[in-house]
Amino acid sequence: MLAAAAGLHFLHDGFSDALYVLLPLWRAEFGLSFAEVGLIRTTYTSGMALFQVPAGLLAERLGERRVLVAGTAVTALGYVAAGWAGGFAALLALLLLAGLGSGVQHPLASALVARAFETGRRRAALGTYNFAGDLGKVAVPAVIGLAASGAGWRIAGPGYGLLGLGAAAAFGALLARLGAGEAEPRDAAAGGPARGWGIRDGRGFGALAAIGMIDNATRTGFLTFLPFALVAKGAGVETVGGALALVFAGGAAGKFVCGLVAERVGVIRTVVLTEVATAAAIVAVLAGPLPVALGVLAPLGVALNGTSSVLYGTVADLVLPERRGRAYGLYYTLSIGASSAAPALYGLVSDAAGVPAALGLVAAVVLLTIPLCLALRPAVAAPTRA
Repeated sequence: MLAAAAGLHFLHDGFSDALYVLLPLWRAEFGLSFAEVGLIRTTYTSGMALFQVPAGLLAERLGERRVLVAGTAVTALGYVAAGWAGGFAALLALLLLAGLGSGVQHPLASALVARAFETGRRRAALGTYNFAGDLGKVAVPAVIGLAASGAGWRIAGPGYGLLGLGAAAAFGALLARLGAGEAEPRDAAAGGPARGWGIRDGRGFGALAAIGMIDNATRTGFLTFLPFALVAKGAGVETVGGALALVFAGGAAGKFVCGLVAERVGVIRTVVLTEVATAAAIVAVLAGPLPVALGVLAPLGVALNGTSSVLYGTVADLVLPERRGRAYGLYYTLSIGASSAAPALYGLVSDAAGVPAALGLVAAVVLLTIPLCLALRPAVAAPTRA
């Protein structure tokens, strides 16, 4: 079960973050403004955000397996069809469809893993599942960058889409063989549903969600416009793909490193450390020449992605076990929603004042998480773990 969920996470995070390599190519071919570039990323992540909770509700009727397979196939088909896009509007519509399909992965795969390890090492299993997604972020953009530089983006993008279609069929067969993800009358068996979202501490959950929203907006805002900052320093498309791989490799390591740090120094101190480090590293990327910027990217990835691992683990501490799936759906909706809005907003700033100004604003906004940690501290300190 964990292998199947990890494979899905690898595939879908590859779909999502391959966009960062394709955005400069689409801008050059279609003559897009930075605001339109940001809107492309916003459209995809908006689709993901919009379908998080509906995917969970749909899975209660049809089962996680059917919804996961169908959503994965839709995302893959969106990528395949994008290879024939003739302009900005068509590209936007296809990526909205692909984003909606990808919205099924996070809540449903997380729920399957949590259920499989209900009486085992659930946190370790979810950490492995999250790590697999970061491997997809490392590998897929680098490979698509190389493929696009040789064969063009109209071959590289749809090629990964075809791979996704095959993977969707394979995952469906594997989950069916495992007997996992079928629709179950869980609420009836449990004697009726719990009310609401099952949130134990509203103020703490709100602070956690706000930190997650800023953290996700920082990640997508920075990654959307990092390629343009690197191109301005003299980087080619292969270098941009490799640079993104460095960020994502650091992010994969950060999922483990920041978890270990949190165990030693606590959740609050870890979040403060990673967010301050993120802001400082973004400034270093802006101020330094290309070799310095590339050298900073891996440690920047540790801080940029490591925070999310700490936050995801804290969600389960603040909600009732029987409502954990819906609470994760709510958290993902808010955080991914913020990440979807960020590229378009920072795109407007880039058009008005330039990419360096937009990335400088990203570095400043991430520091707003520090006062929010004060509101989160009582909830994290309380003995609420299930």
